[in-house]
Amino acid sequence: MRTLLSSLLISTTGLALAPLPADAPPRGFFPQSIQVQRDLEARFKTMPDPSHMREAMRRLSARPHHVGSPYDKDNAQWILNEFKSYGWDAHIENFDVLFPTPVERIVELVAPTTFRASLQETALPGDPTSNQQSEQLPSYNAYSIDGDVTGPLVFVNYGVPADYDELEQRGISVKGAIVIAKYGGSWRGIKPKVAAEHGAIGCLIYSDPRDDGYAGGDVFPGGPMRPAQGVQRGSVADMPVYPGDPLTPGVGATKSAKRLTVAQASTITKIPVLPISYGDAQPLLAALGGPIAPGSWRGGLPITYRLGAGPARVHLRVKSDWGLKTLYDVIARLPGTTEADQWIIRGNHHDAWVNGAQDPISGLVAELEEARALGTLYKGGWRPKRTIIYAAWDGEEPGLLGSTEWVETHTDELRAHAVAYLNSDTNSRGYLGIEGSHSLEKFINGVAMDVEDPESGVSSWKRLQASRILNGTPEVRKDARDREDLRIESLQELALTLVERANADEGESARLDSRKRPALMLER
Repeated sequence: MRTLLSSLLISTTGLALAPLPADAPPRGFFPQSIQVQRDLEARFKTMPDPSHMREAMRRLSARPHHVGSPYDKDNAQWILNEFKSYGWDAHIENFDVLFPTPVERIVELVAPTTFRASLQETALPGDPTSNQQSEQLPSYNAYSIDGDVTGPLVFVNYGVPADYDELEQRGISVKGAIVIAKYGGSWRGIKPKVAAEHGAIGCLIYSDPRDDGYAGGDVFPGGPMRPAQGVQRGSVADMPVYPGDPLTPGVGATKSAKRLTVAQASTITKIPVLPISYGDAQPLLAALGGPIAPGSWRGGLPITYRLGAGPARVHLRVKSDWGLKTLYDVIARLPGTTEADQWIIRGNHHDAWVNGAQDPISGLVAELEEARALGTLYKGGWRPKRTIIYAAWDGEEPGLLGSTEWVETHTDELRAHAVAYLNSDTNSRGYLGIEGSHSLEKFINGVAMDVEDPESGVSSWKRLQASRILNGTPEVRKDARDREDLRIESLQELALTLVERANADEGESARLDSRKRPALMLER
C-alpha cells in the first residue's frame, strides 16, 4: 500500500499569468488548437480577483480552526458552498482519526534553582486573534506520548545524530536525561526519536532567537520575527514509518475501519515531548553547567551556552486526550468529456494549528479563486477533456491525515483514473519553487515561462533562473545557464521535504503512484 501511495507536488506562490512569446507555443497542443488554448487562457487570466481572495482569507482565518474545532467544520461547510456556487459538483468526506489534544503540560526547573515555564503565548494589542485563547490549542507537539519524568538536562543543539556523536566524543551521555533541542536542522519529529534511541527520557524543543527570533529582525508586532513567548506547534509523529491516522495504517479511517490501539501505533513517540518558547527556554539553559557548547551550537540568547548534564534538573509532564476527531475533506469535481476517465487532482489543506492566515489559507484562497474562474468558464460553455478534482484537505498539519485517508479509501479508483496531482500549501513573497515528478519538468518549465513575476515584470522562470545564477553553487549556476529547462527537485528530495515541513514547513500529500501518477508542488 505504501509503495502505491507516494506523492508528487508542485508549489507556487503569488503568481500572475502572462502570455508566452509567439515563438514558444504551449506544449501538448496540436497546431490548430494553440490559438484556441491561448484565447481560453487569456479569458481565464482576467478572472482572478485579489479582493475576493482577501475577503476569503479574512473569513477563513477569523478564528482558530484546528482539527476537531467548531470553526474547522464551519470552514469546510463554507468551502463546500463556495465550490457549489462556482458550479462544481462538491461534497464533504468524513474520516475519524486519532488526534490527541493537551490536557496537562508542565515544564519546571527543580534544581539548582526553581522556575516554572509559563507555556503561554502572550496576547498582543495589535493582533485581536491572539486573544482567542479559549478557542486555541495550547502549544504542544501532537502525538507525543503521555509521560511524567524528571531528570538532568542536556543541551543537544538541533538533536540530530551528528550532535549526539559530538556529545559522545566529549563524554556526555543523555541516558536518563531530558534533552533540550533547538528547532531547525531537521524535521521536529527526528529530535525525540533520536533522543529516545540514545536513552533520553524526555525532550523539549525551542525556537532559538538566532534562528527564529530577534537575530533576524524586529519581533512581532514590530516586525515579522518570533517574539519571546512565541511557540512553534507541530506534529512529532514518526511519519517516515507511515503518514496519516496512526490507528489505521494502509486503510481509510472510516467509522467501520479496524483500528489499532494507541499502544500498538508505531508512529507515536517513545518519550514525552513539548515545545517551548525561547523565553521559557532561557532559564533552563542558563542553569546548565558542564562544558561550553561548540561555537556552531550557540544561539542568540544572552547566556553562556553549556552542554550539561546538570546541575539543572527538569520536571516534564505531558498528558493528552487521546480521542478520535472527525475530518472534513471537501472534494469538488468538474466532469471531463472525451477523456473523462482521467483525473487531474489539485489540492491544498484548510486546517491550521491556530488561525492559519499564512499556512494554509494563503494557499487555499488561491485554489478557490482558480476554482471560481474555472467554474465561470464552465458555466459559459467550456468543458475540460479530463475530469478535474479540487480538494480542500483537512488534518494536514497533524500528519497529512485528510489526504492520506482519502487516498487510502479511494485506492482502486486512483489506480485506474488518476493522471497527476498538483499541490500547494502557502503563498508568500519570493521565488518560484518546484518539486515533484521529473516527467513533468518540461510541462512546469513551460508554465513558469508563461507566469509573470509580480515584482520584476519578467517571467517567474526568468527570475528563478537569475536567482540560481546569482546565488547558486558553481554547478547550479552552470545548470541554470546551459539547460533548456530548470531542474526540479527529485521525488526523494520531495519526500524528505514533505517530512521536514510538518508545521509551517510541512507539505501536503495526496499520494499517488510515483511510477504512473506524476505530481508537483508549487511554492514561493
